[in-house]
Amino acid sequence: MKSDSRSIPSSDIQLHKELDLDNEAELAEQLKRILRENESIMHDLQIVSGLRLPQCYIAAGYIRNMVWDHLHGYPYRATHDDIDVVYFDPEHLDEEKDREIEHQLVSGTGNVKWSVKNQARMHIRNGSLPYLSTEDALMRWPETVTSIGARLDNLGQLELCCPNGLSDLFRMQVRQSRYFEDKAYYLERIGRKAWRTLWPKLIVVE
Repeated sequence: MKSDSRSIPSSDIQLHKELDLDNEAELAEQLKRILRENESIMHDLQIVSGLRLPQCYIAAGYIRNMVWDHLHGYPYRATHDDIDVVYFDPEHLDEEKDREIEHQLVSGTGNVKWSVKNQARMHIRNGSLPYLSTEDALMRWPETVTSIGARLDNLGQLELCCPNGLSDLFRMQVRQSRYFEDKAYYLERIGRKAWRTLWPKLIVVE
């Protein structure tokens, strides 16, 4: 694979070197700092906060890819993936509600990339036991680096949901979650995603 000539700016390289990659509290503060510096993501977090959905976060690739871009020194790219919105509402399991929320978000923002999923029903699709919460669902996603969510609380402060921690994310290490048992699906997924073509500094653990 050809090396990518783009690199992390020296200030960010120094900051990343100084991070204690085993200190989850420090990594959480760093992630919040990265989020706060991104006006687009903060705007989307405000919009989602206004939905008042239970246990609701923007999660997955939207957060993960932004951090990988930051660590590679790339400019923010809004075109990577869907904006994944997850919440937990066991009283309303009809998938049509998710579509209604998506339509509301698309109509309100003009962005067609919103994806909304009630984690209280996702065990049906995944063939697993019912999840207990949004955090429980995220913990069982295929990769540790994807099981990350962010939201704004009632005071507009950032809150994170990182049941598998942040160390792998900042180490740029793609690893199967210990709570996700389908190794074949994990390997197929990382092959299909081809993340290293976009982020060559990634380390993929097979």
